[in-house]
Amino acid sequence: MSNYDDSGFLFATPSFWQGAASVLDLGATLVEFNRSSTVEEADLRGIASDWAITGKDIKAAIESFTEKE
Repeated sequence: MSNYDDSGFLFATPSFWQGAASVLDLGATLVEFNRSSTVEEADLRGIASDWAITGKDIKAAIESFTEKE
């Protein structure tokens, strides 16, 4: 699940130059998004990512609480 613990895996993360070049890319040929083989795989990746982030939030809350106590 470590591959999916970042919520940004479905989004393109272009560099500055790719962003600048996209102004002239009228056909949107330079943008490439992360893809999944099936709808089910995309759902699984999304759910796994959501739970991984939720787990990190719970862990941070527990650590914050124990530091205060």
